[in-house]
Amino acid sequence: MVLNPKDSALKATKKEYSEELSKYSMESAKQTETKKIIVQDMTKRGNGEKRAFTFTSEKFAGNGAFGVVYQTRILETGETVAIKKVFQDKRYKNREFQILKMLDHQNVIQMKYAFITNGDTEDEVYLNVVMDYFPENLYQTIEGYTKKRQFFPNTLAKLYAYQMFRGLAYIKGLGICHRDIKPQNILVNAGTLTLKICDFGSAKQLIEGETNIAYICSRYYRAPELIFGNTNYTTAVDVWSTGCVFAELFLGQPIFPGDSNSDQLLEIIKVLGTPTMEQVRSMNPNMKDFVFPPIKPYSWKKVFKQEMDPLALDLLSKVLAYCPHKRLTPLEALAHPYFDELRTRNFQINGKTPPELFDFTSEELMDQPEFAKKLIPSWYSS
Repeated sequence: MVLNPKDSALKATKKEYSEELSKYSMESAKQTETKKIIVQDMTKRGNGEKRAFTFTSEKFAGNGAFGVVYQTRILETGETVAIKKVFQDKRYKNREFQILKMLDHQNVIQMKYAFITNGDTEDEVYLNVVMDYFPENLYQTIEGYTKKRQFFPNTLAKLYAYQMFRGLAYIKGLGICHRDIKPQNILVNAGTLTLKICDFGSAKQLIEGETNIAYICSRYYRAPELIFGNTNYTTAVDVWSTGCVFAELFLGQPIFPGDSNSDQLLEIIKVLGTPTMEQVRSMNPNMKDFVFPPIKPYSWKKVFKQEMDPLALDLLSKVLAYCPHKRLTPLEALAHPYFDELRTRNFQINGKTPPELFDFTSEELMDQPEFAKKLIPSWYSS
């Protein structure tokens, strides 16, 4: 078996992008002048119309899969936005941009505007994507609770997990696999209790029968079928990653912190136990042998230091499952009893009303429309 599949083309691409993007140093991002730029309105209402906006000085906000992200403000609208600058290599198609044009959901980042800028030479062309700005990501939120030696509140974890699965249900309905779900790619606003999945730099629309790269997704959140080298995986890899993020909310650290691809598998086995040959073949049908010492599954109760909601543990056990086809789909996860509290009338967290939770779109319900009755409370009206 191959436990460490690699794709040199992808690595080379990321390296080249990184080298080009490094030219945008943090110092240059602290410029004080404002810029008036012609942008293309990418929202549904904008219909591609061109508009002139003045952007204030940019502040470095972070790195995406293939770009650098800045925070800035549009003087004409007063909006604080994020701009992701991505080097346009003529040899490669910008798949992220094409996917962003498809997205329109409250739990997924939305592209507002786009414009092109040039670097020092004619060949240096950058696509600038203007998106929603969120004050922090889930990694920073988890870190905040950890530093204060506090456990992540169960009700808040429930609300955030619910929105993550809603975002997954939406992109799954579009046939999109994110392939890099992790706390750093989940944006949150504690003031409004809203959550959005961001950074679609590794995302792809999966086509049945078409092979895909297996060496994808940040290691701690990589589904076991990817570790086993499966190149015909499904959006179930995103469900696994989301389960890892959900567990991390309570642990304050990754649940499977492997140092390498093979060590990652070992970390998973320590909790789930050694997979049977049947389970291994469900992850990769081409696997002919798998030799690993027999290890019994660890009790989910013992994984966490604090007293856990039994329903949370049950949900975890059903999304962090070896067999991809046995993992809950995003809609099945949303229908889990763990989220019933959110479906009660007048639900609040510390006096705050949560964002809209039940306005399900046709894309979300695409694969399992019958779930609408289970997910939308009888008292609810949009």
